[in-house]
Amino acid sequence: MPPMYVNAASHYLPETTIANGYYTKLTGLTDEWIFKRSGIRTRSRAGAEENTNTMSVEAVKAATGRLPYPLGDVDLIVGATYTPYDTIATLAHAVQNHFPFRRARAISVSSACSSFLNALEIVEGYFATNKAHRAVVIASEHNSAYSDDMDKQSGHLWGDGAGAVFLSRERLTDMDLEILDLDTVGLGHIGHGMEAVHLRPNNGGLKMPLGREVFVHAIKYMVSEVERLLTKHGFTGQDIKHLIPHQANSRIISHLAASFGLRNGEMILNIGETGNTGCASTPIALSKNWDRFGRDKLIVLSVFGGGYSGGAMLMKR
Repeated sequence: MPPMYVNAASHYLPETTIANGYYTKLTGLTDEWIFKRSGIRTRSRAGAEENTNTMSVEAVKAATGRLPYPLGDVDLIVGATYTPYDTIATLAHAVQNHFPFRRARAISVSSACSSFLNALEIVEGYFATNKAHRAVVIASEHNSAYSDDMDKQSGHLWGDGAGAVFLSRERLTDMDLEILDLDTVGLGHIGHGMEAVHLRPNNGGLKMPLGREVFVHAIKYMVSEVERLLTKHGFTGQDIKHLIPHQANSRIISHLAASFGLRNGEMILNIGETGNTGCASTPIALSKNWDRFGRDKLIVLSVFGGGYSGGAMLMKR
């Protein structure tokens, strides 16, 4: 792959949070029941005037002043979401409209909760063909716009938020994270991917009727995709300093930690406070923990999305 460096990471979370007690009143599900099965205590909730696009703008805005180059140098914008506000004026276009990215290409992509890594692969392609030199990837999810709080199966899982990363083809500062490798895989042929978790705006919205199957496949592929990249580069689980998983379920994350022998502090978590923020969960976690990453320490991302899809990424500062 071409050289790729993350120059900065930023995020936006709405001010409103919804505690588990809200769902106890609606559905009878207790705080203990929800926490035991998901690890969630609260979740972020977009306000009435917020949406996928506005949260994307706020995530990018949070990075201004921390970049080693002017915003106008960005020549590629890639958005990632499965909960779009607009499917024509996409979140990438909304960001371009708000910032001085005058000559940038603007693209948005969706592959459920794997979308952030798919967006990074698009950047990889543009960097490899010399069609871009500076890029911003924004992952944003407005799950509450499509979910049903009365849905006992999954209505209590979802959170809203956005994360952004700025990338370059060369190292620009000592704080840059080098992307050693990333890869994704489409898994639409396994299990009941077309039904297990879905978002049909005119037919019930965001649902997860087969949560157990999603759980089983997520455990399998979030481990196997990481193992494949580690083996490719001569690493083992002992080399991982921090692992940032898609924040879908604390039990999945615990299994991931046990598979690689990770101890407290090595697994990066935010699900307890933000809920499942979809493909935005990993860049949000990356941003919130940016200053924790030490030099020459291996950082791993692992994702799994409904439909199905999976992927992993290796980075080092």
